[in-house]
Amino acid sequence: MDKEKVLITTAIDYVNDVIHLGHAYQKMLADCVVRYERLKRGKDKALYVTGTDEHGQKVYKIAQEKGEEIKEYVDKIAKRDQEQQDALNISYDRFIRTTDEDHIKFASQFTQKVYDNGYIYKDTYKGLYCSGCEAYKTEKDLEDGKCPLHPNLEIEEMEEENYFFKLSEFKGFLKEHFDKHPNFVLPPQRFKEMYMFLDDLQDIPITRRKEILPWGIEAPFDKDHVLWVWFDALVNYLTFGHQNNFWDENTKIIHFLGKDNARMHAVLWPDMLEAAGEYVLPTTIYVNAFLSIDGKKISKSLGNIIRPADLVEKYGTDPVRYYFLRYGPIVEDTDYNQSHFEQVYTADLANGLGNTAARLTKLAQKSGFEFPIENIKDSVWEEDWAKPFEECRVDIAAQNIWSRLADLDKHINDNEPWAVEDKDKLKNILTYEINELRIINEIIKPFIPQTSDKISASINKEKITFSDSLFPRL
Repeated sequence: MDKEKVLITTAIDYVNDVIHLGHAYQKMLADCVVRYERLKRGKDKALYVTGTDEHGQKVYKIAQEKGEEIKEYVDKIAKRDQEQQDALNISYDRFIRTTDEDHIKFASQFTQKVYDNGYIYKDTYKGLYCSGCEAYKTEKDLEDGKCPLHPNLEIEEMEEENYFFKLSEFKGFLKEHFDKHPNFVLPPQRFKEMYMFLDDLQDIPITRRKEILPWGIEAPFDKDHVLWVWFDALVNYLTFGHQNNFWDENTKIIHFLGKDNARMHAVLWPDMLEAAGEYVLPTTIYVNAFLSIDGKKISKSLGNIIRPADLVEKYGTDPVRYYFLRYGPIVEDTDYNQSHFEQVYTADLANGLGNTAARLTKLAQKSGFEFPIENIKDSVWEEDWAKPFEECRVDIAAQNIWSRLADLDKHINDNEPWAVEDKDKLKNILTYEINELRIINEIIKPFIPQTSDKISASINKEKITFSDSLFPRL
């Protein structure tokens, strides 16, 4: 049985730099799903939280290297990150920051619960650490002695007093949960990858000494330690969800994140929730793949970083949203290049939706007929075109909509309303086509909401007006 409410989250981004297209893809994916859920359930039944991860060694070191006061630095990057998301029309209900007072308080209380329940103890860690991942590593996590996600960084050898989380005690619990919930991690190949980690759960450090890292949330049980950045950051979802009564048995909770963050979300996070003792687990963890640009990994050193706002300035918000929602790395790694983007823009948007809307509204306006507005049934969000949303496959849902658009275009070409002289016949043809356009315009809202609003201004009234220039020619 479907749950009453939905909470959608994305991974929150480190403020070591401003987000790029690879980070932004995840925000567009989550935004499309939450817009769909709001239309299906009602605006107050689906919430969306995203934001910034502002503690940890990496951020502290970068601020030091830049000679900037740490709080001023994180404030600056968080503001710019939010501006990038706003350029994409991301409809978050909150942009949370791990330096927010309510999060600091909640993360501290959460950690105290885990401590009080006996799952945190003091010991000395001796091993490996990747500052890029802000994560502890074993030899088998490395490739040729390097972290595969950050091969340009040296792995640090550490010996340090820490408090540890008893992750090893949750092996049976987590395997049972995976076995009972085959959609706990999606897509299926990511489920299999995460399942492989469950046989080798080891206790992990969850604090750093303040004398080594003074930037973080103070451990509630020891003022000389700060919380490890991951133990702090993951709690942001709960900070928001719990305070809004969106973290309970009646809420479908979906985390969107990239495959570099999958292990922390699929293995560590559910065990943290179980250790705290009073919280439900997320329903689904959706793990998207990586985006490259012109065949190369997105990298500052390669100089190939593209900021979302720059692409929006050139092509517009909705074309950027449509392209990545339809052709982004939702399952497999995907490469972006400008040529393909412009081909899609021309074929799917300018010659597709834009042209169909323009010629049909022109025919309807010229006919002089009135086209009474028919209520679009709520069930439109549960029809076959939308079924892929059940597994977060917005790419397939978009494909289904554009297939329906192609059918409408074929109907126009086959019936040639411009050549029909019989008024009754013409009205029947145009009435069907206008109503079909109205349905299509409704179901594109999660994908390209600004364009839908423009088309609505032409067709959501009895006297249709001409809708032109939705997508200017390149």
